[in-house]
Amino acid sequence: MYKKSLEIRWSDLDPNLHLRHSVYYDFGAYCRMCFFTDHGISTTVLLAHHIGPILFREECVFRREIQFGDTIEINVKIKKATRDYSRWTMGHEIIKNGDKLSALITIDGAWLNTQHRKLVAPPPFIVSALDLTDKGEDFEWIEKK
Repeated sequence: MYKKSLEIRWSDLDPNLHLRHSVYYDFGAYCRMCFFTDHGISTTVLLAHHIGPILFREECVFRREIQFGDTIEINVKIKKATRDYSRWTMGHEIIKNGDKLSALITIDGAWLNTQHRKLVAPPPFIVSALDLTDKGEDFEWIEKK
């Protein structure tokens, strides 16, 4: 399973001294882009192929507060996808201090041709990387609409 470890910065906190709600989403985006980059899908490669990921929905369920000094680990799993990975749902679990589930992030997305501004199926090298992603126990293939 792909995961990243992070430390909480002072600037990540809100006036109640716990993690600001928007930082959870930033951590999810960071983990996804690290996964892509580590699998050969850097921003340079995306620009060269005129393709990029877009989101339709992003949701976070908060379970436990995260405070300064906590360490977190965030993972990425594919929860749903069309067989060509043109549309997908990904999930992240944020675990603090090694064992406490603190948040669940769910996103629905697709791939956009950045020149034509149209949704497209990704090229084979992206499909190969997504095939490597942990699918999780509740994964399901979805039909295109």
